[in-house]
Amino acid sequence: MRSMSLKEVADGSGLSVGMLSQVERGLTSPSIKSMRAICDALEMPVKWLFEAQQSQHDDDAEFVVRLASRREIAYDEGGLFKQILTPDTQPKIQMLRFVMQPGADSGEPYSNSEGGKCGIVLAGTMELELDGYRMTIREGDSFAFPATALVRYWNEGSQVCEVLWIVSPATV
Repeated sequence: MRSMSLKEVADGSGLSVGMLSQVERGLTSPSIKSMRAICDALEMPVKWLFEAQQSQHDDDAEFVVRLASRREIAYDEGGLFKQILTPDTQPKIQMLRFVMQPGADSGEPYSNSEGGKCGIVLAGTMELELDGYRMTIREGDSFAFPATALVRYWNEGSQVCEVLWIVSPATV
């Protein structure tokens, strides 16, 4: 769409041409940090990568995201699955549902330039690392931290982990 070569996107994102080629061909999934760098190089919002399951024709679509219309994306070869639960009309806040299979992780640490993040583990156990400090968040535990903290998370357990994650302002 942008008529850019892999080299141009690589130069703009700081990633290698080889890595971008693997992403383009579906041989690897980029980390969240790499995905943001690619989108920045392409001058596009990350949310364009999330696709709705079906088009939404509700009169209340400005306020409601129907189950069948949730935009979703998979990372870590399908081990980490995210759904956006809030409509794009609310850029000051975003709610996501994460489902992590055992062994899945968010990749390299990343951060946002402003805002805050919080959530609750609905099922399973999530390992959470903030600026190098590691914590175990169990089912029913909630958490909150500044979005400027370097964050990464993963499922070290043997059960699927489900997390409700809220970000302000919206990031994708």
